[in-house]
Amino acid sequence: MRAATVSILLLCGVPLAATAQAGLPSAAPPTPDCPACAQWNAPHEPVQIFANTYWVGTAGLGAILITSDEGHVLIDGGLRESARPIAESIQTLGFELDDVRLILNSHAHYDHAGGIAALAAASAATVAASPASAPVLETGNAGPDDPQYGSLFPLDPVGEVRVVADGETLRVGPLAVTAHFTPGHTPGGTTWSWRSCEGERCLDLVYADSQTPVSADGFFYTRNTTYPDAVRDFERAHAVLDRLPCDIILTPHPGAAKVWERLEGGGLVDPDGCRRYATAAREALAARVERERR
Repeated sequence: MRAATVSILLLCGVPLAATAQAGLPSAAPPTPDCPACAQWNAPHEPVQIFANTYWVGTAGLGAILITSDEGHVLIDGGLRESARPIAESIQTLGFELDDVRLILNSHAHYDHAGGIAALAAASAATVAASPASAPVLETGNAGPDDPQYGSLFPLDPVGEVRVVADGETLRVGPLAVTAHFTPGHTPGGTTWSWRSCEGERCLDLVYADSQTPVSADGFFYTRNTTYPDAVRDFERAHAVLDRLPCDIILTPHPGAAKVWERLEGGGLVDPDGCRRYATAAREALAARVERERR
């Protein structure tokens, strides 16, 4: 369905919410004991990022829709209670959740993967993730190698997940989205890149995974037995982000890349955005390591 169809639905008196996928719960219960979740899940109108790329997430959680005449790709699903707002944003733009063929994930935490099971069930889309993220999505539970293990809420299990390789390009019709493993925040963290074109103008877009060295109490990046390569993984991830072609950077939490501020300031194009993001991540990791060594 094209964007023009939205006006037809409204003229016919059909509310957008009523046309959303019946497979989605009308209102998922809020994530318990999560003070930040309500703010993260605050409503936000969908935004055209560039050409066929759209923000369909909430005010504080990314969900990216990449569209084509042969099906769409969705990256991330927010919280469990974000599934319906994401579906409604897709429909507000004039597209259908039924046409989402592939759902991808940045990292398998409740605030970015919580809605994936419901969105996948309602759309019948294939879910794809890195080897470390796939079992978390399938079972709904992170393992002890996750730095935040013990402080995470469970996910609704997705079921079967397609495992992707580092550097693999996944295709839906003319769309081509490439996986770049950028672990550290989680062992399965993945950054996704693609090109969007508007006429003859094409831009490289990057949905850069979280690079913050945050953990549950008792986990030390510099000395642990459950994820001993965490620091090295972060360093490799920073190097990946340094070299990626990157005209527009988007992030699972929009504040990490100042998405809304950049939009208000005149535009999202920022060829140095990924390198600046990597530099800030290096500094945060260095500060965390220094604290652990005191």
